[in-house]
Amino acid sequence: MRGEIPAKLVAEDDHCVAFRDINPQAPTHVLVVPREHVASLDEATDPALVGRLALFAAEIARREGIAARGYRTVFNTNAEAGQTVFHLHLHLLGGRHMSWPPG
Repeated sequence: MRGEIPAKLVAEDDHCVAFRDINPQAPTHVLVVPREHVASLDEATDPALVGRLALFAAEIARREGIAARGYRTVFNTNAEAGQTVFHLHLHLLGGRHMSWPPG
């Protein structure tokens, strides 16, 4: 968000920024981040903020050409779930078959 780490910007608007994950887990792996700081989904209180992230991810999936085939969105919340960066972010993954359970 502050531009301290190089990132390949995918899209941005007044509320969200989206960029490619530096350690992609799928051919398309984009992080969607709110401009407003919220540490995790567990601390989020604004349903509009969470909704904007989800709808922005859907828009990016359409632009990236993965929407029709399918994509996954993931919020990792807190350490045991794999959250390592404590600024709320949504992972958009696609471009390959996703298995279940995820891990």
